[in-house]
Amino acid sequence: MRKVTAGLFTSVDGVVQDPFRFQYDSFDDELGAGMGAFMAATDTVLLGRNSYQEWSTWWPAHPDDPFGQWITPIEKYVASTTLGDDLTWENSTRITGDVPTFVRELQARDGGDIAVCGSVTLVRSLLFAGVLDELQLMVHPAVAGAGRKLFEPTDPPTRLRLVRSTVTSKGNVLSTYGPFAGSAG
Repeated sequence: MRKVTAGLFTSVDGVVQDPFRFQYDSFDDELGAGMGAFMAATDTVLLGRNSYQEWSTWWPAHPDDPFGQWITPIEKYVASTTLGDDLTWENSTRITGDVPTFVRELQARDGGDIAVCGSVTLVRSLLFAGVLDELQLMVHPAVAGAGRKLFEPTDPPTRLRLVRSTVTSKGNVLSTYGPFAGSAG
């Protein structure tokens, strides 16, 4: 069964929106190596509507960027009820029907890891539906002060287990969480 992983940059105060506003100069070689390993294991990407709309114009216009070189040709599935089926970004398909059910079916197919990139709403829905195998949080040593956070006060109590954690030379804390053994979802 394929693994579904989400990776998000976050600030110390939990903001995940617009990481370029709080990354400053903390992006280091260790963070780059971790992202490289993440990308090497992944052959399918899940995106929400907002991330798709932002990235489908940005990354194809930046073909020299390593992330752009990786994400543009990769198989992408977009969770959206408002976009049509005529997605213009290379190898992009809109998910129809129930998203957690689609992702479970995708997990059963042959292939590498499945990554949820950006897409905070999608990360949240897959986590609380019990479909997410790993949640990787890359905490930058900065307080963003404002912006969307991953978790909200109305979220259900959800227990996770720490799979691994490391601190980089510039003070980023890279933590990977998985479902708590015995949790119902």
